[in-house]
Formats: sequence, C-alpha cells, structure tokens
Amino acid sequence: MTAPMANAPNGDQPPGRPAGERPGATPDRTLHMVGNAHLDPVWLWPWQEGYQEARATFWSAIHRMDEYPDFVFTCNQVVLLSWVEESDPALFARIRERVAEGRWQLVGGWWVEPDCNLPAGESFVRQGLYGQRYLREKFGVTATVGMNVDPFGHHAMLPQILAGQGLSSYCFMRPGPHESGFGATAFWWESPDGTRVLGYRIPYEYCSPPGDVSAQADKSLGAVDRTLGDVMIYFGVGNHGGGPTRANIESIHRYDRMGTFGRMVISSPGRYLDELAKRLGPAGLAELPVWRGDLQMHAPGCYSAHSGIKIWQRRAQAASLSAERWAAVGATRFGLPHPGDDLGRAWRQILFNQFHDVLPGSAIESAYDDARDQLGEAVAIAKRIITRTHNVIARQVDIPLEDGTQPVLVFNPHPWPLTVFEASVPALGYRLYRLRPGAEAPLSGALRASATVLENAVLRAEFDPSTGWLSSLLDKRTGADLVAGGRGEHTQICADPTDTWGHRVRSYRWPGVSLRTSRMVLREAGPLRARLRVEREWNRSTLVEEFVLGHDADCLTVDVTLDWREQAHQLKLCFPTGLSAPVSTYEIPFGALTRPVDGAENPAQSWVDVSGTIGDVAAGLAVITNAKHGYDVSPSSPASPSPDAAPGDTVSIGVTAVRSPVYAWHDPRGLDPDGFYSYQDQGRHSFRYALVPHRGDWRAAGLHRRAAELAHPYAPCWRASTAARCHPPRATSPTAAARCW
Repeated sequence: MTAPMANAPNGDQPPGRPAGERPGATPDRTLHMVGNAHLDPVWLWPWQEGYQEARATFWSAIHRMDEYPDFVFTCNQVVLLSWVEESDPALFARIRERVAEGRWQLVGGWWVEPDCNLPAGESFVRQGLYGQRYLREKFGVTATVGMNVDPFGHHAMLPQILAGQGLSSYCFMRPGPHESGFGATAFWWESPDGTRVLGYRIPYEYCSPPGDVSAQADKSLGAVDRTLGDVMIYFGVGNHGGGPTRANIESIHRYDRMGTFGRMVISSPGRYLDELAKRLGPAGLAELPVWRGDLQMHAPGCYSAHSGIKIWQRRAQAASLSAERWAAVGATRFGLPHPGDDLGRAWRQILFNQFHDVLPGSAIESAYDDARDQLGEAVAIAKRIITRTHNVIARQVDIPLEDGTQPVLVFNPHPWPLTVFEASVPALGYRLYRLRPGAEAPLSGALRASATVLENAVLRAEFDPSTGWLSSLLDKRTGADLVAGGRGEHTQICADPTDTWGHRVRSYRWPGVSLRTSRMVLREAGPLRARLRVEREWNRSTLVEEFVLGHDADCLTVDVTLDWREQAHQLKLCFPTGLSAPVSTYEIPFGALTRPVDGAENPAQSWVDVSGTIGDVAAGLAVITNAKHGYDVSPSSPASPSPDAAPGDTVSIGVTAVRSPVYAWHDPRGLDPDGFYSYQDQGRHSFRYALVPHRGDWRAAGLHRRAAELAHPYAPCWRASTAARCHPPRATSPTAAARCW
C-alpha cells in the first residue's frame, strides 16, 4: 500500500522556487540549506516504530520533491533504505528514480550512525562494507561524503577508515567548539598514518522545527566560522524523522528573495564541499586548519551506561569475527560453502545495535530487550558456523584408540599461537591432547600461594588483609614494584546525579567511599594456578574479586562478580600505581592514543596503560578489561599544583565499573521526587580484568593480543560425548596431531 499523495498548497500547480532579483544589500554569501530527516531508529521508541517512521519520512520527502522542483533530500543510514525496500516496493522505486535524477542524495555510506568510540575497529570497516555494498547494488552509486551528525564523539582512526571506504569528507556536529577546544568549522582531519579527510562541523543543529527556518539560519551563522564565506546549514524535522516541511521550504524561498541572510539554495553536503574546494582552490584548501587526534568529549557517561549492551556487543563482535575466520578455513581447505549470507545477517544485527542511542546506553529500557535478542541471534549464527567447521576438521584428524586416555582437540581462534595449560596451540589451528592417568609432570615455574601472597618466578603479589587490595606487585624481571608508593583506595562509590548521557561531565573521579572488605579466602593453590578470593560489601551491594596467578604467568587476572543494588550511584575500580613521570595511553579502534593525566573520563576499547619510572627503572602497568569502556588516569597526589600530573607525582588508573542512572533521562528535564523510575544496571554483573606489569612503554607488553585473548580464549572440542569441560591436569600430553592455516 502506498501513501496518499499530498496536495499542493497553491491550487493544482505545485509552487516552484519564486523568481526575482534579490536586493542589492544582500550579503555576498551562499547558504547551502541541506534538507534531511535525522531518524533515530531506536531511542525513546522501539525499533518497530523507527521501521514505520522510515516509510512515513521517505514518503514525505518524495512528496516535497513532487511539489518543489528545487527540493533536494539528503539521506544517510542505509538500514532505513533496506527497511523501505522490504516493506514498500513502490516507495523504493520512487527513491531509485530520484537518486538517478540527483535529487535524492545518498551520503554517510554506513549501515547506521553508530557510536564512534566503542565498537571494534573491524565493526567500523563493516559499517562501510555493508552500507556501501548496499548502495552500489541497489542504486549503482556509493557515498563519497561521510556523515554522522548525532554521535557523541569520534575516534582518531576514523579518517583512515573513511578514506578506505571512498569517503573523502566527514560531516558531524558533536563535540561542539566549547567541548573540544577546537573551533574550526571546515578543517582537515588527519589520522595517525597521515590520511586526511575534509571535516565539516555542522553549526548549531542538524535538524530544525517544522516552521520558519530563520532561527536555524540565525543561530547557525552565529556559530559558524565566518571566514569560510559560503556555509552549510542543515534543516528538517528530526530525531523521530519527519524531514523538511512545506513551511521550511517556503521560508527558504522567501528569505532568499528578500536577501535576508544571503543567497539561500536547497543543496547537499557533496555540492557544498565541492564548491568550497573549487572556491578555495588547492592553496586555500591547504591553508585550512589541521586536527590530529580524536574529537571528544560529549556525554562521557555513555562510555559506561548500561553494562549489558557493552558486553553483549563485545561477545557478538568477537564471535562473528571468529566465525569469519573459520568460515574461510572451511571454504578454502575443506570445500564447505561459504556462509556469506548468514554472516551478513549476523553482522547487520551487530551493526544496527551499535547505533548511537543503543550501544551508548541512552535508549529506553525495552530497547535493550530487543538488542539482547538481536545480538543473541548474531552469536547463535556465529556459533553454528564455528561448530560446523570445527567438526568437519575434527572428523579428519586421525586419533588412534588408546585405552585409558581421553582425546581432547583444542582450537585456537586467533591468528597467532596461544598458550593453554602447559602447551601451545598454533595460530588459527588446532592441536590434539590426551588426558592420561598418572603422576603430575614437573612444572617450568614454581607457584606459591598463601592467604595474602600469590607468587611465581615472574610476579609477586602481596595483599593487605585490611583492604583486600595489593600492597605490592613486584615485577621480578625489572625489580619494579608497580603499586608500592601508590595512594588511594581500590574501590570508590559515590552518588551520581548526572543524566544517562553524563552531560557536562568531565570526570567521574569524584570523592567517595570504599566498599568494606568482609572476607579473604585462598580458594585454589594447585601447581598450575592459585586463586585468592576477596569479598566486599557496601549498603545493599557486594563485590567479589578472584585474583588468579598462573604458575608461569606475567600478569594477574581478576574475575569480578558484582551484585549492584544502588540507584543513581557509580562504582570506580581504581588502581593506584607508584609510577612517576607518567604517560597514559588508551586503546582506540585499530590504534592507541596518548591522553593527558588529568582525571578526565575517556573512552577506550579494552585497555589503558601508564608508563613511567619507578626509581631509575622504566616500567609500566596496563589494565585490560573484557567489558568496560570508561577509563581515567588521575594524579594521586592531592598537592599536585595542576590538573596534569607533575613529574614527581604518582598516578591512579580508574575503570568505571558501573553507573546506575535512570533510563533515557536527558537533562534539563528534572526527576519528580515522587515519581517512579527504572534505574540501569541493577543486579548481577560478571567481567574480567588483567593487571599487566611491563618494561618500557605499552608496546613491550603485547596489549592488543592480550586483550583479544582475555575476551575470546581457546575453544576445546571434546571427541568423547561423555567428556566434560575442565582445566586439564599436567598429566595431559600432546600427540603429534597439530595443524594451522
């Protein structure tokens, strides 16, 4: 069923753009008015409502084209087009006609406007892969202008990714000049490898009210860099879709005729940027300012809001990447049909749920029921692909019968060798082991454990029984004690009055109270591994940390179980260090970025590292997590004269473990003291982190690989149906069967 045709406002003939000369006093500039309809497919409504609204919004745009010959519509977020294609073929055919005419401008090139900090690097690649592929297949074109108008920050590797996808420019709005300290409207954005795209910060807003556009023009001109001359201004009803209205368009025609703001044309980002480049010429373009680094920060509370969506995304991304690798092995080595359609379905669910109001945790509560189900589908698809390939491989491995043994085939999902128990598994391959009865074989390193000490040949971790935290973490390779001399508590709870997004927050390292240590128990003290359990409590919440040290491990791994029952509060896990002259480095998609030691809340993928000196030894400590994205590095000394750490100061690494704001609460809307609200992250949470001491700086520690292994360990495939998964004893021994691809 197609939508009814809207009536033209002035009789049977649709009004074209009014003719006539502008006054001589008209400002000598052109305002390129970009008609768009920013549509959040999920936010204060479920995705099903966004699905319907895509049809309504796109029909409106088609009708405005029928009524106004000069109207051009700018469209991004490919998922919206895919929804219309499957639900309204007649509308989709009209859109294809307008694309061919050049009046329906396809920009962005990505499946959605995602959060631009938290997804893995490979996800940003696939946003463009699936988006641009769809545009080419359905319309015969691809986008050349990147556009993410609403996300809350943009990581520093994006120019390289955008350029690789054929996107030579990038339009965005946040952060504003007052949030980033960088005020240019048009500029070159350069990634660490030197790749540049032409950036354009949208002045004022990406959408407008449904009526007269004069306020939009006034406020945009007040925020834009006037030295550019011609400027680009977005208009059209947005967030819940809608798009440009008759009143919008006719006011543009009226003010253009009056010469109020200058020449006003309904345009597109591509047209504006092409004309800007032509007008400035090569020399003028070269003189535009250059920004190197990420574009932050707006709404840093989104790095930690809704813990569930963060770990569901991590799990789905890791599973689908593993499925891609094993699918390639199955297709190229064993003749299996490549499951491209299944992988595409999994990835489209992942990409959709990276939308900038889903992954940041800022949508309504029911949206996360849908997100959990959709990401669960992606994981289920990936597991089926992996299981099939593993079993095809396993049935071709020659495993002779040996009485009294249990064969175990262990697969490595990573493209590098992986150590599991006292053995190594080849990269993206397998190795066969057997469980044999008998005495334990001697170990390569001695492991000692007590109620307060875990120690092997590499590390010695000593715990203070009064706090349950480390009083010493000695790296025997360097002689550096990474925590001795560090100041501050490990756990820090404080009230958090900020909204879901954390608007206007710079730091969450606020004064607070520590959880009370209630029990310490040495749970495991075997030859391969020792495990010390520390239990804490505060109010109605409990925190359990189990510190695990392997017999030859060079890091301390911690399994965390948090039962969180606090509303409008947050919990920081803090890691005081004894490092001086600190340099803090954060993992970002496909890279790492140095940031100031000033306590600011920053996004990171999986780890943050502080490198410096202890005495005259160059050393560092990294914290890796499998589920968290909000980090800080703060000076430990209260006497520090500035926000940045002085050379003699020590520092503390912080991880925001949990925040519990009201769902989808956006200030300045107040909360009714007598109202009923649902608070995020109530209940049980499980995640892991690792403390990695190292020499020199972070590059010496292999942190990218460690993070991948922490999130996605090896996969055992048991040949006997009665076998149960366990940690094999040292009596396990390898056979000759091993293979990698």
